[in-house]
Amino acid sequence: MSRVLIIGAGGVASVTVKKCARLPAHFDEIYLASRTVSKCEALQKEVGEDRVKGVFALDADNAKEVEALINDVKPDLVINLALPY
Repeated sequence: MSRVLIIGAGGVASVTVKKCARLPAHFDEIYLASRTVSKCEALQKEVGEDRVKGVFALDADNAKEVEALINDVKPDLVINLALPY
């Protein structure tokens, strides 16, 4: 059982969220963060609010912002799928 923070909401992140949501014994709390919070909210709605516990707006290029979110959520695992520019 773990708390996972998935950063990104594009194609690869979408598949990752859906796969994690199917494994509640391993990923019991899923949190999503992306530059476009509406994409996170759409994924949350698709997989269920019972699986995705929270969504956040995040600029993944801003290290201080990423660090602050990690400190707030306190995930056991961070999966960063935001695109590098």
